[in-house]
Amino acid sequence: MLKHIELDASKDSLTQAVTPAVKDWRHFLKHSSALRWAAGLIFPLALLYLWHIASLHNWVNPLLLPGPDLVWTALKDLYSSGELWSNLRVSLSRIGYGFSAGIILALALGLTMGLSRSAEAYLWPTFKVINLVPVVGWIPLLILLVGIDEALKIILIAKAALVPMTINVFKGVRNIPQQLTEVADVYQLGAWSKFKNLVLPGAFLSFIGGLRLSLASAWGALVAVELLASSEGIGYVMVYGRQIFQLDVVLATVIVIGLVGFVFDVLIRLLQKQFSGWNQAK
Repeated sequence: MLKHIELDASKDSLTQAVTPAVKDWRHFLKHSSALRWAAGLIFPLALLYLWHIASLHNWVNPLLLPGPDLVWTALKDLYSSGELWSNLRVSLSRIGYGFSAGIILALALGLTMGLSRSAEAYLWPTFKVINLVPVVGWIPLLILLVGIDEALKIILIAKAALVPMTINVFKGVRNIPQQLTEVADVYQLGAWSKFKNLVLPGAFLSFIGGLRLSLASAWGALVAVELLASSEGIGYVMVYGRQIFQLDVVLATVIVIGLVGFVFDVLIRLLQKQFSGWNQAK
């Protein structure tokens, strides 16, 4: 009996000693950003290795799937010739103009519908219809109206950025707690004071969250429109590579498009972290 008691006591002491260590390890795994980044690299590296093996053993026709070495060579050639940067600069310029225009319109539309039930009744059905038509579906009509110049690209990018941002700002205004609105009414705040101290702080985090969705949507729209109606830009380089059947160039541009989109997403997430406590502080 005494041995059993001593054994149970030793087990309890061992458990008490191990439990904090396990909790600390779990906390490290959960909150270590470096470890999360490392875990996120496992699948891409495995895919790259499988691609290399498939190319090495000719599992797939090299004309249909060039090896990583050929794609890397094509990427270096695009960079050294200046073709990559010149076309990427054009694409980023289009994103800058179209995204800015879409965000400005989305702020005006989202705030208007969020603050006014009447405006929502008039505008929401039309907005919903525009939302349901994909970006590519607008191309034939817009080509007839504005041609295939820069206006076409900027309008479509603006439309892609407009929809998610409008919805986010609209929901941000509507989700302002009723208690805060009642307090503002009790203090008889004016329209501008209420807008500055209640509406803007209430919608700000929704605006920051909408930036991420809007930028991702705008970047996808840019690539789509450059694939269909463009003579320059990163999407055009992909089309050109397909036309001359240089799939290494196509895959190189796919990698560039993915990396640029990933950088955009990381920048917006950093911005979100910077303002994560702003609404509560206000």
